[in-house]
Amino acid sequence: MTVERALRALSPDKMAVEKRLAYSMVQFLRDQTHCGSLNSDEQESLEVAIQCLETTFKISSSDCHLAAPQPLREIFLNSLLKNDIVTLPKTFPSPEDIERAEQLKNEGNNHMKEENYSSAVDCYTKAIELDQRNAVYYCNRAAAHSKLENYTEAMGDCERAIAIDPSYSKAYGRMGLALTSMSKYPEAISYFNKALVLDPENDTYKSNLKIVEQKQKEASSPAASVMQNQQVQQLMSGMMSNAVGGPAAGVGGLSDISSLIEAGQQFAQQIQQQNPELIEQLRNHIRSRSFSGSAEEHS
Repeated sequence: MTVERALRALSPDKMAVEKRLAYSMVQFLRDQTHCGSLNSDEQESLEVAIQCLETTFKISSSDCHLAAPQPLREIFLNSLLKNDIVTLPKTFPSPEDIERAEQLKNEGNNHMKEENYSSAVDCYTKAIELDQRNAVYYCNRAAAHSKLENYTEAMGDCERAIAIDPSYSKAYGRMGLALTSMSKYPEAISYFNKALVLDPENDTYKSNLKIVEQKQKEASSPAASVMQNQQVQQLMSGMMSNAVGGPAAGVGGLSDISSLIEAGQQFAQQIQQQNPELIEQLRNHIRSRSFSGSAEEHS
């Protein structure tokens, strides 16, 4: 039976579920194309897979009503936890190992304060080798990995911390930070919301949630974001006033295409001449906003 015939045989309710699952898969694959770790061939392969899924299930990125409450990655992790596929070591560390692991954790925390992030990773890793049941060690190592821009490793450590202690709010918060750094805004929002459920009064989580929600809006409409910049508005206003009020205004001003093109060129020149750093600022508009987690204390 072909895929198309099999799909036609599904009931309407089953088809709705299949479409939602396919939509979640497409979202996951799109996130992977933005993670920055794929070469051009791998990127192209994912794009082809996305197109095949969208064609087969007759869905598109605009079908937001098909989105699941949780991202596919989170659903998968929850399933692993529920079925005990992610297991803890069967043996407990000795009191001596626990004490030494705490010492290593504290050394790692000191390295974090001194911005020696690689050394911090080493200390947390040694602590984990001695006590694999401590969620704090994984979560702290995730913070160090994030500082080194090793976001995939940071996410893995957060997942492990959550597997050990599902009520550990800081692990969800740091997962949100790592996901945001990878531009996975919907997933980041989900994790920040979970962190707030566990720690409702945490101002850092509240602030970071607002920031990532704004980033998601900006990502969906980059042109609108640029035009909302006050400096851009001032330059645009001045350029338009000069163009309309200048000598050409008496013969139509901006009424023809050539004048419109000239106005656009003038606008670009004004930005470059009057405020050249604004160009770089706009290019890094999303990255320029810092998270409250940068000053976060380590456990």
